[in-house]
Amino acid sequence: MLTLADIIEAITNRRPKWGSELITDSIVDSRKATQGALFVALPGEQVNGHDYVQDAFDRGATVALVDKKIDANCTLLDLRGRILPALKTAPNIPVCLIVEDSLKALQTIAYFWRRKLDLRVVGITGSVGKTTTKEIVSSVLSQRYRTMKNPGNLNNEIGLPLTILRLDESTEMAVLEMGFYVPGEIAFLCDIAKPHIGVLTNIGTVHAERAGSQDAIARGKAELVQALPPAPEGVAILNYDDPLVREMADKTDAFVFFYGLNPEADLWADQVEGLGLDGIRFRLHFKNETIYLRVPMIGRHCVHTALRAAAVGLAEGLTWQEIVNGLRSKHTQLRLVAVRTNSGALILDDTYNASPQSMLAALNLLNEIKGHKIAVLGDMLELGQYEFSGHYKVGVRVAEVADELVTIGKLAKIIAKAARESGFPEIAITEFENAQEAIAFLQNNLHEDDVVLVKGSRGMQMEVIVTALEERS
Repeated sequence: MLTLADIIEAITNRRPKWGSELITDSIVDSRKATQGALFVALPGEQVNGHDYVQDAFDRGATVALVDKKIDANCTLLDLRGRILPALKTAPNIPVCLIVEDSLKALQTIAYFWRRKLDLRVVGITGSVGKTTTKEIVSSVLSQRYRTMKNPGNLNNEIGLPLTILRLDESTEMAVLEMGFYVPGEIAFLCDIAKPHIGVLTNIGTVHAERAGSQDAIARGKAELVQALPPAPEGVAILNYDDPLVREMADKTDAFVFFYGLNPEADLWADQVEGLGLDGIRFRLHFKNETIYLRVPMIGRHCVHTALRAAAVGLAEGLTWQEIVNGLRSKHTQLRLVAVRTNSGALILDDTYNASPQSMLAALNLLNEIKGHKIAVLGDMLELGQYEFSGHYKVGVRVAEVADELVTIGKLAKIIAKAARESGFPEIAITEFENAQEAIAFLQNNLHEDDVVLVKGSRGMQMEVIVTALEERS
């Protein structure tokens, strides 16, 4: 387990004779501090972590990283200039370590600690499905190995280092989701995490507003496979069905393992059948083996998630029984939740986030479930140049599968426009500016046979609609 001495050594390149205190957790929110935690004080958009150092200590933290002197009841050690203080005795706990930049210090410590650990790392990136893939891959690997993963969606330059500092010598596998906004970001995360296996889900248009284009997103995501070690140690697990991902095979020295719905892939599936809220059923093919599977993941699109997790399991030597047990774990359905309203309507809560790809997948699920189908859709943000085309494609699909459409936000009006132009009746379309207006409408207009899909980007706060409509005892 990480110690205070490890932190000092990572920052100064010198190991003190003191500092045997164990670091039990690493956090940036003082409210989550527990006994023995490391608190990293970071400036934020709304608050500055330096104002909460004492709060972290009061809750049990023993070490804090700061980049300015603060007023707290602790021992201050100035490590700016990477100088190890000359102390006659060990410092009293709690300790504040003053560094040049607290975020860079966190990343430096994570880089140092990762190289102390003997384990295999799985890196996962892509435009859609990263978090779900991380969870399912972790479920599969944990059938044999002691496996750790990013909690929640801690997948950026802060969250990934925090996750690495939570690993210890007993960890055998780490499954790390890696987010992307701009080129160079994933390469930076890989430099810290040192992955052996890289999993690519797909290349979509989400975050195109920042990255610039789908090709730019593809180049950024490819940084994961480029960072992998050569075969046989390195394995790139690529989606054969996505041309931009398939082309990444030429950008890595790792062993390439393709998955998909095409028989040209190494691991492929057919006879995919959506069972609504009862999961999906499909047939797997690998070499000369054929396996029939039914798993609790909701939506036909989840077959790709199952294929990714199975591919990682095969790459790490798991048996088919271990892989199947992992895929059938009770934790495998994570994003979409089905709840009832007081009127008896079924709400499909898929409000975590939205992109054109995930919107279309959710509409496909809506199509599988019997009932009067209502699509409640909000803006999809950060699509950049794909803003109009992405919303328009969703509207066309709405016209094919839904009975009613409720839109929320300015961009979602494009969905309504596309639905109209695809023959969807005007009387079945209702447009609102915000979620509160939609809540009032839905509370008065839902019936027992309604199936309601609620989805939109996180910034649209679509989750408040589900909270307001969900049945209360």
